[in-house]
Amino acid sequence: MSGRRVVVTGYGVVSPLGHSASETWENIKAGKSGVGALTRFDSATCQVKIAAEIKDWDPTKFMSPKDARRRDLNEQFGVAAAKMAVEQAQFTVDPNARHRTGVFIGSAVGGIGSYWNEAFKIFQNNDLRSVSPFGIPMLLVNGSSDIVSIDIGAHGPSYTPVSACATGADCIGHALDMIRFGKLDAAIAGGCEAPIIPIGLAAFDRTGACSRLNDTPTLAARPFSKDRTGLVFGEGAGVLVLEELEHARARGAHIYAELIGYGSSSDAFHITAPEPEGVGASLAIQGALDDAHITPDQIDYINAHGTATALNDVMETKALKRSLGQHAYNIPISSTKSMTGHAMGATAGSEAIFCIQAILDNIAPPTINLNEPDPECDLDYVPNVAREVGIDTAMSNSFGFGGHNVSLIFRRFTD
Repeated sequence: MSGRRVVVTGYGVVSPLGHSASETWENIKAGKSGVGALTRFDSATCQVKIAAEIKDWDPTKFMSPKDARRRDLNEQFGVAAAKMAVEQAQFTVDPNARHRTGVFIGSAVGGIGSYWNEAFKIFQNNDLRSVSPFGIPMLLVNGSSDIVSIDIGAHGPSYTPVSACATGADCIGHALDMIRFGKLDAAIAGGCEAPIIPIGLAAFDRTGACSRLNDTPTLAARPFSKDRTGLVFGEGAGVLVLEELEHARARGAHIYAELIGYGSSSDAFHITAPEPEGVGASLAIQGALDDAHITPDQIDYINAHGTATALNDVMETKALKRSLGQHAYNIPISSTKSMTGHAMGATAGSEAIFCIQAILDNIAPPTINLNEPDPECDLDYVPNVAREVGIDTAMSNSFGFGGHNVSLIFRRFTD
């Protein structure tokens, strides 16, 4: 059954650049930054005072006020992105085969914001009874998957592989395998995250990973740049509807792209630092190429992990050269994190969608704030301005703490 083709029939995004996939994509093509002054909490005691926050968020556009109060912010984002994806796909679960649809919407840290809030109540009141009875559902890493499976009535598996900042990509890749191997006909898959809380920023900053360019927030995220200063925290969600091709055709669904490759590996090197020569990352890239049965010269665009940290950008450049050889120099590559910030487990879901949109529009989005590249980052990172270029096949790379590496490959759909 592994020959079954898997296609994308819908997608939804919630990001610092918009409350929909289309709004986000238009701002990305325009090279706009979603980074600004931190407002989620009082940053007086924090050295990092910037973040890529979602602006003017109103969850009641996607769920009832009662449900919104009972859900962590990351669940609100995940459910909203899934709802938009399902609506775009005009997808409903077959009541006679509910077990053939699964949901895999992951998060690196789950409801960490709710955990912080509930713990604060205890420390402030010294009263365990002050904890919300909805505390546990809000904390679950798999909360969005559970809520969406309930909402759409899917009886198939609903769980989430967790692989730090590669989580969303592993969820999508796992859904691909489940459909290809005949266990499912459809899946809702992606990632969501709301990590902008004091302990999250402080912990990342203590590792030296965060940018402190507080006075110039829109210039703070500088992937592959010689003067890069670290990542910028983001938040949001990206969710896709994946279907087996004949299942999609049978219901007359519009097909946006085909998902043809998934590669996943581990560095087995360090809990936070990537393996410096890109060996593990290149294994994931090569695994995706092998899974897709294509050669490097067939890749037309790459959405890089591109965190703007000192270690990642050089490692990723080496991994691309190791995997793609000389053709690595011919491929337009961009880090959209220069605009969206880094939303941890959610970013891979959004960036998978950006690859689909790049294919549909034949546009490679830019890496903004890239004025003087790091000499060790000498590939074509599409500096500052989007580029019109023929794109039939696109790759999305996602790497995470613990040495997680994932590559996904999407292709323009043809019969």
